Amino acid sequence: MEKVSYKFLQYDTVVVGSGAAAYNAVDWLYDLGRGSIALLTEGIRMGTSRNTGSDKQTYYKLLVGFHENDSVHEMAQTLYDGEGVDGEIALAEAANSLRCFYKLANLGVDFPTDEYGVFTGYKTDHDPRQRATSAGPLTSRYMTEALEKSVNRKKIPILNELLAFQIYEEDNKIRGIVCLNKEKLSDNQLELVVVAANHVIWCTGGPSACYKNVVYPAGHTGMSGALLDAGAWGANLQEWQYGLASIKFRWNVSGTYQQVLPRYVSIDKDGVEREFLTDYMSGEEALNLVFLKGYQWPFDASKKDASSRIDLCVYEETAIKGRKVYLDFMHNPSGLEDGFGILSEEAHNYLEKSNALFGTPIERLNHMNPLAIELYKNHHIDLEKEMLEISVCAQHHNGGIQVDANWETSIEGLFAAGEAAGTFGVHRPGGSALNSTQVGSMRAAQHISFTSEESIPDPSLWKVSPDKLVEEIGSNLLSMIGEENNALEVREDLQNTMSRVAAQVRDVRDLIELREKVETYRIRFKEMVKVPNVRTLPILLKTYDMIVTQCAVLEAMERSATIFGSRGSCLVKGNEGGYLPTKSLDQNYRLITKKQENRFVSFTQEVSPVPQKNDWFETIWADHRKLRQSKHKQP
Repeated sequence: MEKVSYKFLQYDTVVVGSGAAAYNAVDWLYDLGRGSIALLTEGIRMGTSRNTGSDKQTYYKLLVGFHENDSVHEMAQTLYDGEGVDGEIALAEAANSLRCFYKLANLGVDFPTDEYGVFTGYKTDHDPRQRATSAGPLTSRYMTEALEKSVNRKKIPILNELLAFQIYEEDNKIRGIVCLNKEKLSDNQLELVVVAANHVIWCTGGPSACYKNVVYPAGHTGMSGALLDAGAWGANLQEWQYGLASIKFRWNVSGTYQQVLPRYVSIDKDGVEREFLTDYMSGEEALNLVFLKGYQWPFDASKKDASSRIDLCVYEETAIKGRKVYLDFMHNPSGLEDGFGILSEEAHNYLEKSNALFGTPIERLNHMNPLAIELYKNHHIDLEKEMLEISVCAQHHNGGIQVDANWETSIEGLFAAGEAAGTFGVHRPGGSALNSTQVGSMRAAQHISFTSEESIPDPSLWKVSPDKLVEEIGSNLLSMIGEENNALEVREDLQNTMSRVAAQVRDVRDLIELREKVETYRIRFKEMVKVPNVRTLPILLKTYDMIVTQCAVLEAMERSATIFGSRGSCLVKGNEGGYLPTKSLDQNYRLITKKQENRFVSFTQEVSPVPQKNDWFETIWADHRKLRQSKHKQP
């Protein structure tokens, strides 16, 4: 007979996660004088920050180049113009971008400068300036590792191998977290850990488990469902970023991978191979649109007749026709038989300036970016000898848990930072997500430190004692252990369907059908989903979290299709078979999703504009002193 034991821990503030946002949050808490803090994680080496990258992974910040002028207000306006972005949040991310950037540089992240120390920049997606910079393809990993070293030097407690799966709140205020101890899973016993906390900063990344086709690193799932299930509101949950990526090793095939003009190949179940882009467009169009995918990697509904046609062709071959699609770097694509004269002026000039108007795609790639080849070799894929399987994949969640300008959610004392937070809307400048991890986690730590005295939570004040909480949760978990073992099967079925009908191409009828199916699993999860033993409980818990998140996301997608039509990262199919146009609205809205009577509902909310601040020093100084003196005892 399985037995449930439990451990009880108490901290003033707990940070959940082990990526760039989580480490930064706990590092700032320490520097701001907090002592009763801990970082809690399912696994130190897990997460997107540490295990992902791109051709040139970008960090977006205020421009500090030698000649160019920029301002906090201009950058905030750029973020706000992404649609559905709250102006106060945009201002906070712009105003604090340099502070966070310089902290990373001082911790050793090697962002490039000239010989005098000027930080150079370049232009990225949806960026009117040259605010982007990069430390290379693994920028987020370097950030995470630098912050981790800082945390370890300070000997901040790290609670490893704890899977946080349930928020305990009372009267819309955080009380604690319930975790599964992965180190204590055995055939006949499980240990739950109840962590009481006055404040929780949730940094678990994007809910990648929603989809089958993802660029997120293997093992990363996100845990947004725990917050949504507890009553935290979601913002812009329908907004994602999708793009072409390899699937054997999950990596964006952007930048140079497209600019060297690989051949696009489709293979059916019988192994019959064909170069397929010319089935959908002329050879000249195909070449030039493939080149543009290097610059315009994310799928964009407004580019459905331009560079995003490539994504739609790949989607048609894979999701609709059930074929496999590959990039072939060994042979030139159709159209280059007579040389490079067929290319657009932009593509031709780029390759000419790169001294790459010669040879095959792999020869051009080796000349322009040999590290791009080495990257795949390090993951046992030789682009010189084999084709690279790709698909259109979910890469980033632009929505997430709704937060205010201090990154506090709708539940008092519960904060969300990094990709778990819904700070972006329809589109965002490339690299702004990395800045958001740093600004959001810092703002949360500052708000906690500036507005509350540190204290140890008192569980005797809880309406439900930790003992009773563990007894109820443990009993529910044990009831879902049986001879059946369908959790993985259910998860994969729902993920596959999400990638087919609820990604960059959405059909409202399919969305409704899928949402009803997922809702049935959510409401009847205890009786419908089983695992065979205690050791597989993490699969069960993550499947439930995925299902809760999918319910909220699908509700937002269905509502968004009605209100906004096709826009941003998705095309919505109408009843007549064509795509719905983008609906023009007079106001800038975000879509809010919340749990109401055990079902998710969505509604529009006008976002606040970028604040027009009074920058008179004496006034700001007075407000600053007042904030620092506003601490109060926790109830």
